[in-house]
Order: sequence, then C-alpha cells, then structure tokens
Amino acid sequence: MSKAFFVLDDGRIFEGRSLAATGKTFGEAVFQTGMTGYQETLTDPSYHKQVVVMTAPHIGNTGINKDDNESTKIWVAGFVVRNPASLTSNWRSEKDLESELIEQGIIGIAGVDTRAITRHLRDRGAMRVGIFSGLELSREEMVVEVRKVQPMSGSYLSKDVSTPKPYVVPAIGEKRFTVAAIDLGIKAATPRALSQRGVEVHVLPFDSTMDQINAVNPDGVFLSNGPGDPATMVDVIETVREILNAEIPIFGICFGHQILGRALGFETYKLQFGHRGINQPVMDKLSQRVEITAHNHGFALKAPTDSIFSTVYGPGEVTHVSLNDGVIEGLQLLERGAFSVQYHPEAAAGPHDAAYLFDRFIDLMIKYRQGVRA
Repeated sequence: MSKAFFVLDDGRIFEGRSLAATGKTFGEAVFQTGMTGYQETLTDPSYHKQVVVMTAPHIGNTGINKDDNESTKIWVAGFVVRNPASLTSNWRSEKDLESELIEQGIIGIAGVDTRAITRHLRDRGAMRVGIFSGLELSREEMVVEVRKVQPMSGSYLSKDVSTPKPYVVPAIGEKRFTVAAIDLGIKAATPRALSQRGVEVHVLPFDSTMDQINAVNPDGVFLSNGPGDPATMVDVIETVREILNAEIPIFGICFGHQILGRALGFETYKLQFGHRGINQPVMDKLSQRVEITAHNHGFALKAPTDSIFSTVYGPGEVTHVSLNDGVIEGLQLLERGAFSVQYHPEAAAGPHDAAYLFDRFIDLMIKYRQGVRA
C-alpha cells in the first residue's frame, strides 16, 4: 500500500496511506462530525469541491447500498478517514466502501490523525487542501499545487450539480399539492419527504425562469441545498424575488435558505469552519424547543436575531439559531408565505427532529389555497 499525503495550504502536512484511487485531488478541507451516514455524505451534491474529513474514527463498517444514495454519484473531492473498516457487516450492504470509491475514481487517505486535522481546522478555519496518493513529489511541490486551488468564496457551483432537465417525483397516495423544487444540488431524500405528504414534486434546473416555474402551476416553491458561495447566485436570487412578488409560498433549506436571505436584502459571509454533521443543536426561538439537526454549510446570513426586521416584502424574524455559535439557522416573513432553515429537515441518515418543517410547508400551502396570506 502506497503512501499518501494530506496537504493544507498553510503548509501543514499529514502522512498516511492510500485509500481507494491514487493520484491527486484538491478542494476545501472540511470536517464532518457524524458517526453514521457516510454514504449520504459522499453522495450529497453540497459536498462538491470539498475534501471531507470524517471525525468518527471507524468508517465503512456498513458498506454501500444503492438505496441510501442522495444522488447518482459521489460528489466529494476527496475522503479522509482514520480507520477504514476491514470488514463490511450489514444486511443491506451490496459492496464495500473502498470498492465504491475506486469504481468512481475517488482519491482518499487513511491512517491519519483525523482528530488532529479537525483541531487544526477549528483553529485555522476551512482551507484549501490536496490529497497526493502514490505520487513522488516533494513537500514544497505539493504545497505550491494546493495554493493554486480556487477558494470556496466566490465559487459558482450549482451549475455543476443541478439536473440538466426537469423531472417529476410523483405524490404517494392522493395528490394534494404541486411543488416546483429548484435544484441547486438537491438530495433525493427531499422530494421523497414531500411526496410522502401527497406532493407532486417537479424538480427544475437551477437556472429555471419564472415562466418555467409558472408552467408547473405550483402551489409552492422549494429552494434546495447546494454547494458554493450564495453571493454568486445573482440570477437565482432575482428569480426568488419574482416568486415573492407573485406570492407563491416558499420553503428553503441550506443553500436555499441563504439565497432567500439574500433575496430579502441580507448579506452572507464565510464561516470559519462551517457546520457539518448530523449532531448540530439548534434552538427554535418560536417554541423554545431544541432540535438535533443535520448540517452542511460553510456560509451564513447576517440578520438581526433579537428583533423584527423590515424587508420590501414586509416584516420578518429569525426563527432558529445555532446553540454552538449563535449562527442564524432559520427565518420567516410574517406577512408573506416564505420561510427557510439552514439545515436538512429530510435528514438522511437522521436525526428527524426537524421533519415537522415539511408539515409547516404543507400548512402554508393550505392557507394560501384558502386565501389566507398571513
């Protein structure tokens, strides 16, 4: 087994051994704090252009199966684990993790101290990184290559991960509503969660126009998760403003939450190391209930958290905040049907504390159908 190196743009290097494909790969170094759900992480389009460090030390023990994929491929730029499982043991497993990584050409590294990497990123912040596996390069050459990589700030990535053409996820049972889901990097679990509630979901490309959205005749619009810098999504932000003017109910999550916030006039900023994992505590300010939630975001909104704020679409308020660092995790308009959260209510592979948000979206569409606007 050949040597591999995890090389950060500040010059810090961790030596390990090759995992899966060999060669070199680059991206933003981020850590993921979940102990389960590595398959959902690998196939989540929001991780496009990111090298994911798994903080849990033992990864791969349940193997891989086709049912838990969140998209049609693995999106992570690279994968970093402490101890890859030597044995797969799960009744749903169809192949082992490394075989799947090799098949899709994913370069990884094993045998590194992922706790030390995580502490380093927490101190220094998310940064550019390269994995060099099975290559004969000097340390200086590797660092130089990493420093040529484009940072995540300013990255326009939804075009890489969005569906090229519309498709429909039918309602399960009786159809109650039609929703246009703008695919900024959507996970498969999201339209599935809506379909289970009687919603026919029309998944549309990220650059769909208002005319194309109206052609679906939607009862509501869903803004999905996705990768990249929300400040680059100028056309999508303008389309969201058109949806707000048309008074069609909106529910946004993750990247969609940031885009809705920018459509309301707020700025976004890059977090030091972001929130990633299935164990993030969030306070619902309206109910004072604490939810354990699934996150994957490196940007956040700037908005008043202790008072009602004003927008051209009427007053609004922050509804959810992170209990770890106070970051805004949700907002809503008070006189128009639009709300969003910075996390994943579909939460594959869990937890499901936030599943009620899909029901809140259903209730909002019911009110609009009945002519209630506040």
